[in-house]
Amino acid sequence: QVQLVESGGGLVQAGGSLRLSCAASGRTDSPYTMGWFRQGPGKERDFVATVNWSGSSTDYANSVKGRSTISRDNAKHMAYLQMNSLKPEDTAVYYCAASRITRTSTRVEEYDYWGQGTQVTVSS
Repeated sequence: QVQLVESGGGLVQAGGSLRLSCAASGRTDSPYTMGWFRQGPGKERDFVATVNWSGSSTDYANSVKGRSTISRDNAKHMAYLQMNSLKPEDTAVYYCAASRITRTSTRVEEYDYWGQGTQVTVSS
């Protein structure tokens, strides 16, 4: 089992930046792909970004590509999502997730563990 706890969300003005963090605990000795997803009010949970175990491969949703960077520090059991040039449409609850597959994944159903989420609100 892996437990995930997100932090770093908050209220920010459009054009601002936030850095979300995800702390992993439990069975962190196994290789996990990490992902970030988000869910707006009344919407489905959508893929945002993913990074493989080594950090050598990443993928981003088109909506955040060029504005966001996913990274990880395996020694600290942490994953991060740096978001810049934030827009009101980025407002959502952001979830960190871990997958036992070894490649990057954009699919919700391929992730085995989820955090409780952190709220990001971007004001116009």
